[in-house]
Amino acid sequence: MSFTSFDLHPDLLRAVDALGYTLPTPIQKDAIPPALAGRDVLACAMTGSGKTAAFILPILQRLLGRPTGVTRALVLAPTRELAAQIDEHRRALARFTRIGGAAIFGGVSMGPQETAFRRGADVLVATPGRLLDHLSRPYARLDRIETLVLDEADRMLDMGFLPDIRRIMKLLPAQRQNLLFSATMPPAIAALARELLRQPVTLDIERPSAPAVGVSHAAYPVAAEMKLPLLVELLRQPGVRNALVFTRTKHRANRLAEGLVRQGVPADRIHGNRSQAQRTQALAAFKAGTCRVLVATDIAARGIDVTGLSHVVNFDVPPAAEDYIHRVGRTARAEAVGDAMTLVSPAEEGDLRSIERAVGTRIPRVTLPGFDYAARPAERLEIPLADRLAAMRAERRRGQDRRWRH
Repeated sequence: MSFTSFDLHPDLLRAVDALGYTLPTPIQKDAIPPALAGRDVLACAMTGSGKTAAFILPILQRLLGRPTGVTRALVLAPTRELAAQIDEHRRALARFTRIGGAAIFGGVSMGPQETAFRRGADVLVATPGRLLDHLSRPYARLDRIETLVLDEADRMLDMGFLPDIRRIMKLLPAQRQNLLFSATMPPAIAALARELLRQPVTLDIERPSAPAVGVSHAAYPVAAEMKLPLLVELLRQPGVRNALVFTRTKHRANRLAEGLVRQGVPADRIHGNRSQAQRTQALAAFKAGTCRVLVATDIAARGIDVTGLSHVVNFDVPPAAEDYIHRVGRTARAEAVGDAMTLVSPAEEGDLRSIERAVGTRIPRVTLPGFDYAARPAERLEIPLADRLAAMRAERRRGQDRRWRH
């Protein structure tokens, strides 16, 4: 089966060919026909399965030949990075058409986004919070929306966006097409689907959650204080071109990125406390290959789509199987292959066993030959909170002493 079997407009097929797409992925094969027919769709689609094209192509097909300058499609996404990625796909697939669009998310000026509303961008890709900021202004209207897409719906609910989503839905026309994509299907998503969708076509809804096919998994038991030295050695192994490394907190992401740089590893970090400009710069350097390692927290990593990402590393074991699935799905995207490595301390073994039970497979425990697991680390990655507070108090006292002396 090829993309020509979908009866897409030649301009869209030309864009598909220019992107190097050959055969549709399973989610594209199953979702594009009902979406083209105007049906509502509920799809449980793994991260990296090609779902963005599965909803963007039907939207563009529907808009071709229609007057431009009217916002007719809205895509909601949980994070800035994912919204930017979707809009990038939209531009690539619409490159040979006159269909325009815009990305609406926080951390950047509202001015250009206001301009997009006023000119009537055909397709808006937005995060819920920033979209509501605009919708409080008279220039922002969504009363001509014909298609609504909720992407990564499970993460949007995890992040507390359900009230925002309901507020946005009240501002849309009642008669519209709804497409809901989610990597997992917890009860809250099923309830939202019943509320939002009308006689939907359901895809993969019964399949249990599992990591993407093509990912090789390995767990490295190691003392917590030896994780950084082990990671440095793993990054030096043949075949490790680049790595997306996950930590459980923003503070650990900062400390780990700084520690890697001190070890001579080009690294940067991306998390919610960094400005949008810093996040965009770090992601661009990672994609360009000038930054070999990108350290991220779970929420910030939604939307990171890097062609040829060779390794995902769980520096900290995630607390839930869903997070593990999302993390390792950053590699082996679109049916490619990749490696997922998890550094597991003795205290994290219970969490890892819970993940194994949820995904229905055992992750092999391995050791790195030649690495001294009994060595003492040269530095601590995580400074205990009490120590950090004591250091801050001491610095304040020194500052007061300097002021008294002057």
